[in-house]
Amino acid sequence: MGVVVTRGGPETGVFNSGHVPVMLNETIDLLAIKPGGRYIDATFGGGGHSRAILDASAPDGTLLALDADPAAIERSSGLVRDFKERLTIVQANFARLADVAADHEFDQVNGILFDLGLSSFQFDQHERGFSMHADVRLDMRLDPDAEGPTAWEIVNEWPPEQIADVIYQFGEERRSRRVARVIADRRVESPISTNAELAEIVQAAVGGRRGARIHPATKTFQALRIAVNQELDVLRTGLVAARDLLAPGGRLAVISFHSLEDRIVKQFFQREARDCVCPPDFPVCNCDHKSSLRIITRRPVSPTDEEQRSNPRSRSARLRVAERI
Repeated sequence: MGVVVTRGGPETGVFNSGHVPVMLNETIDLLAIKPGGRYIDATFGGGGHSRAILDASAPDGTLLALDADPAAIERSSGLVRDFKERLTIVQANFARLADVAADHEFDQVNGILFDLGLSSFQFDQHERGFSMHADVRLDMRLDPDAEGPTAWEIVNEWPPEQIADVIYQFGEERRSRRVARVIADRRVESPISTNAELAEIVQAAVGGRRGARIHPATKTFQALRIAVNQELDVLRTGLVAARDLLAPGGRLAVISFHSLEDRIVKQFFQREARDCVCPPDFPVCNCDHKSSLRIITRRPVSPTDEEQRSNPRSRSARLRVAERI
């Protein structure tokens, strides 16, 4: 994947404030931002958290921001204009966090943020292929140049048993086998080509909405997006890299939006907060593991009722924070 770096220089777009950063005040407070600090936003998205970090670390704090989505880089010019030499933005998946940080001599940092999931831009711009209501070709890659299967290939080419496993494991959809069977039956007639077509098929398989808060195809679409972008493996890789980049006292904040992500973060924090990770029945420790993190949030922080009312997409968000020791 080519890497696009933006630092200073002329504008190439306009910063769009349409994206609402989730738990902004809580995140900045728990990251303990200080003037002159060095920070990483591993998921630039709409830039709201990045702007707040730069504001809080003024006058001379610096920020390295990453995003796999080239459209996010195009949106960054407003921040580049406002913060000039204090900001570096790189198009890269945070699976490459260690390499990108090394390339830009960014180590011993004071804080790192992961805001997982999709931004409002990606949901709202139907041509991006993430919306269930979009009449666009199935794809779901965050980076359109990334290798690996697209959602179209999974839905139309994978065996139904494998599709069912993906939907169950990554979407926690109890009716995954029925969904996979209906998909397999329909694709015999002709390929399932668009998001809207797939959403209609899944809704027929699992039943109507019947007052539910979410569309019946939500879990299937989540599962496909996670599989296409290998999001859970990428998260595990990114967390390890972030731990290693933090200076003593530096903090790692992660905002997750579904239980699979939150479980990975919780277990990673718990493991890194212990000196021994041997199985409980081992009589003597032989793992040589040493604790590297101190958990700041014993329970995940959730959006306030007011935020959930004003930004319904925030309702499933969970914030966890740990500190390097």
